[in-house]
Amino acid sequence: MIFTSFFAALSQMGDPRFRSVLLRGVGLTLVLLFAIGALFVWGVGLFVGDVVTLPWVGEIGWIDNVLSWAMVPLMMVLSVFLMVPVASAITSLFLDEVAQAVEDRHYSALGPAQPVSFADGMRDSLGFMGILIGANLVALLLYALFAPLAPFIFWGLNGFLLGREYFTLAAMRRVGREGAATLRKKHRFTIWAAGILMAVPLSFPLVNLLIPVLGAATFTHIFHRVSR
Repeated sequence: MIFTSFFAALSQMGDPRFRSVLLRGVGLTLVLLFAIGALFVWGVGLFVGDVVTLPWVGEIGWIDNVLSWAMVPLMMVLSVFLMVPVASAITSLFLDEVAQAVEDRHYSALGPAQPVSFADGMRDSLGFMGILIGANLVALLLYALFAPLAPFIFWGLNGFLLGREYFTLAAMRRVGREGAATLRKKHRFTIWAAGILMAVPLSFPLVNLLIPVLGAATFTHIFHRVSR
């Protein structure tokens, strides 16, 4: 079931609606990361000022410039770590369109689904981003303690989180939030295994940016198969 759903989703990646969601998600992520960098530079200028007076040294006028320039490599490092969770969270705002595109092609007899409201989508996206970033920060300790197992910890953790998020997104359009939770508990091992399949490509740059769209499409297929 998992691989059938995955390859059905993969075969539809050329769908214009898939590309539209992907481009919006990545574009908004880049804008957000750029805005964070600009905000940091502005904060340095506001709180540090053009001139800093240090004891026994006197006035120094270059600290704000050093901190501002230091933001460039810092943002490059942060973008590597934050790009995927932030892109996943932002893209999830539009994943209802991906699920609808899948249903239009493969499950057209079902009729219209109940769309997720923007408020609910925003709440779920922010919650998912917070959990994803927080869980991976905590996992850094496990990576250090169990270095040889780090890839498996990464795949298992993110597979669980991605599976939970994307299955819920696909299911709640048809059976509501409570119905989605019931199905998720009943098929939790299948959902986790499918989530791990989504988590493995997260290890590969650029490919990992496709995962939100591919995951939403895959779990739409999985939902329709398990709900039968």
